[in-house]
Amino acid sequence: MLLIVLPMVVALFATLANSAAVMSVDLGSEWMKVGVVSPGVPMEIALNKESKRKTPTTIAFRNGDRVFGEDAQTLGVRFPSNSFGYLTDLLGKTVDNPMVDLYRKRFPYYDIVADPVRRTVVFRSGEEQYTIEELIAQLLQVAKSYAEDSTGQLITECVLIVPGFYGQAERTALVAAARLANLKVLQLINDYTAVALNYGIFRRKEINETAQYFLFYDMGAYKTSAAVVSYQLVKDKATRETHPVVQVLGVGYDRTLGGLEMQVRLRDYLGREFNKMGKTKTDVFTNPRAMAKLFKEAGRLKNVLSANTEHYAQIEGLLDEQDFRLLVKREQFEELCKDLYERVTAPLDKALAVSGLALDVINQVVLFGGNTRVPKVQDILRTHIGQELAKNLNADEAACMGAVYRAADLATGFKVKKFITKDAVLFPIQVVFDREGESGATRQVRRTLFGSMNSYPQKKVITFNKHTDDFEFTVQYAELDAVLKGDTETLGSPDLARVQLSEVAKRLKASVAENVESKGIKAHFLLDDSGIFSLANVELVLEKTVTKEEEDEDESTFQKIGNTISKLFSGDSADKPAEEKPPTEGGAEAKDEEEPASGKEGKESAEEEQQQQQQQQQQQEGKKQSGKDKEADGGAKDAKPEAGEPADKKAADEGTEAKNATVKPKIVTLKEPIPSKVELAYVVPLDGELFDASAKRLSALDQVDKAKQRRETALNALESYVIDAQVKLDEQEYASCATETEIETIRKRCGEISEWLYEDGSDADAETYETKLEELRGVANEVYARHWEHQERPIALNALKQMINGSEGFLRSARNLTKDTNPEKDVFTAVEIETLEKAIRSTIEWRDTEVAEQEKLARNAPVRLTVKDITDRMGLLDREVKYLVNKLKLWRPKVKPTPPPKPEKTTAGKKEGEQKEEAPSSEELPGSEPVLEQTPEKDADETEEGATIDPTATQQDRTGESGDHTEL
Repeated sequence: MLLIVLPMVVALFATLANSAAVMSVDLGSEWMKVGVVSPGVPMEIALNKESKRKTPTTIAFRNGDRVFGEDAQTLGVRFPSNSFGYLTDLLGKTVDNPMVDLYRKRFPYYDIVADPVRRTVVFRSGEEQYTIEELIAQLLQVAKSYAEDSTGQLITECVLIVPGFYGQAERTALVAAARLANLKVLQLINDYTAVALNYGIFRRKEINETAQYFLFYDMGAYKTSAAVVSYQLVKDKATRETHPVVQVLGVGYDRTLGGLEMQVRLRDYLGREFNKMGKTKTDVFTNPRAMAKLFKEAGRLKNVLSANTEHYAQIEGLLDEQDFRLLVKREQFEELCKDLYERVTAPLDKALAVSGLALDVINQVVLFGGNTRVPKVQDILRTHIGQELAKNLNADEAACMGAVYRAADLATGFKVKKFITKDAVLFPIQVVFDREGESGATRQVRRTLFGSMNSYPQKKVITFNKHTDDFEFTVQYAELDAVLKGDTETLGSPDLARVQLSEVAKRLKASVAENVESKGIKAHFLLDDSGIFSLANVELVLEKTVTKEEEDEDESTFQKIGNTISKLFSGDSADKPAEEKPPTEGGAEAKDEEEPASGKEGKESAEEEQQQQQQQQQQQEGKKQSGKDKEADGGAKDAKPEAGEPADKKAADEGTEAKNATVKPKIVTLKEPIPSKVELAYVVPLDGELFDASAKRLSALDQVDKAKQRRETALNALESYVIDAQVKLDEQEYASCATETEIETIRKRCGEISEWLYEDGSDADAETYETKLEELRGVANEVYARHWEHQERPIALNALKQMINGSEGFLRSARNLTKDTNPEKDVFTAVEIETLEKAIRSTIEWRDTEVAEQEKLARNAPVRLTVKDITDRMGLLDREVKYLVNKLKLWRPKVKPTPPPKPEKTTAGKKEGEQKEEAPSSEELPGSEPVLEQTPEKDADETEEGATIDPTATQQDRTGESGDHTEL
């Protein structure tokens, strides 16, 4: 059995060693949720220190201390300018952005200044300043700590959830914030995509080859969005495997419609009502602390009115020690937000319009997001779509759970069932460059790279044919007016990057020759799965014409061998013509210049499409040439030899034709890199020295937190020890173990420390607390040690007694296994029996003597018989017994020689009733080997690549049938 278990244990540890936990973070404007998955543990939500599943995205600073979540919200009521929340929509924006102006209007007590280098948002609190990336990074650090506490493992990788309308500036800023938090971002996933993924993995069985359409509607604290998606089983052409695919078809959003705007309006209403009461002459809107109290109460009142028709708003000591109490009805709240409710259906209609689908083909409209619980919002949506709304998603956690599934898919160490996601581009991206026309005038050319609602990740290539000298081009957003409808300023700069290409003329001059032709400069662009745009590389593409003679001269022996082998595996014929350059209609300049490739499903470049077109033209030209050759040979139409014609003659004729045919030159494609310099035109990312400076500030804050935690731990330990010592000395059980002098010394020392703690020691550092604790322990530990000895000694003596009784029983049995008493089983010698008997007798004598001497001593006297002495004595006796036990296990009786069998007379048959000779067992057969227990076969779903996790483990029972559960 050990042979079976050991490999299984080793395999388990190998799996865990190669696996690591990963997390997802739904960093919302108001709440933060953290999803985790680790080897052997299904997907789950990590709890915070209050054992709650979501945490307010608030951070506060006060007197050098830093707090998060609910503690930060509590501190923010007293010191609003020191507590920062609703930060996510400030990422990647300059201080003159309309969204920053709206933030200032909602929270007038914040001191927001511009970063001197990047012009981004910086919060100033006294002498301290915090960039928006630094604040977000600290929130991500807290999320990381919650995930690590939940899994018990170090976490370095994550998937972050972002709004779909995040542009390049916001996405790169969030990635920089994650780097500050020492996190590697596996992917930025849009919130509606994460929710759609979560919805699909629990309904995998319902997905088939027919597309099913769903609309996901989200209203959060800051924004509202809607997305139309399709679910369908699609077969991969390369792997021939069929996987479910969720694809985003249309998106609509309103980035200022959300629960925060409703809460702010309710706050302002309560403030106006308080001013009307005339309890104080001070305007409540001029007092930041009063406004913070009103904001908190408005949030509570908004949630209560979602389930009740009326409720009282009440705040003690709102302003100038005046209390505030007001009855608010749901009708009044809805009247305040009347114009907001008129905007509820716009994102839904926009998503449908972009997708090109009618509402009647949508299977369900699924709600998620906290503010979709508002009854008025649900009534408006239900009336608008004319059907019931689906509420079968966890509105708060659906996105987080979908993102953590994606994190497990991207991370190493997990085996997940493939579920492909195809997101869509919201803001088209184009390339703009100058080109000189035939008249010599320069005109601006625009080419779309990534069009609206194109799937990504995706690669694109654009070719510049007419540029023979250094030039530059610009990458920018396209068609923003059509997409944003007047809100283009919220996205920031329309330009994304300026690219300067150098050494173009130099590379062309050095590369172009008589048999080398330039095919233009190709720029390769990438939109990765996080939706972040980048320029991959720029290269000069050349085509070299190589004749057969030059090819034979240039080709080395090793190249010939390599080509021969590759042809064998590829099935190419030696006589097959090489890549031939097809003739172009109208010459090389006739094709559309600088035209970007559309690609197949966002993966094929323009260069690949051009090669496919060339291959098709080659085939057509080959057919035409074959037809001409046949006509020249007398119009022969059948390639088969005529009846009676020998095959050798046909082969000879074909050889003659091959000799007479013109050998076409081979076209070889060459690529030469072109140096390029990319200068970002939007908000400068946090990088270089600026990043290092921010990292240094965060490190200093971490050190302060660690020192604070160490000090609090040391102070609590010292206070607890002082109180515990005083309480124990009042108990007879402990007091009897101490002398009068010791009791007096301990009480005096405890009193001195208590007095010091409440006076001069309240501001001491951690090292001072730890030193005083060690001093007090040095005085009291002697008494505690005596008490422990007196308490544990009876237990140890009882264990010794049982060992002695067992040894005596074994001794009685062992006496019957000597040569004198049992010649056939002479296991032990007389000396061994005598040695064990002496060990038992001496142990009994030692025990009786030491117990008697210990009982003569007082409880506060130095201990004579310690527990260690007893355990050491037990070890000596145990060693003697084990020696004899092991000898008994290894003993085998001596085998006597077997006399030869007597010859027996053989008979032709057996009499009736005689017993047949039994066949020997496998153990009796000579040369047979024992059969080991076989290792049970692995389940078909188990792999050695990593842990397989069932996301529905908490919702349904596992069964033995494959396919009855959804695996990660």
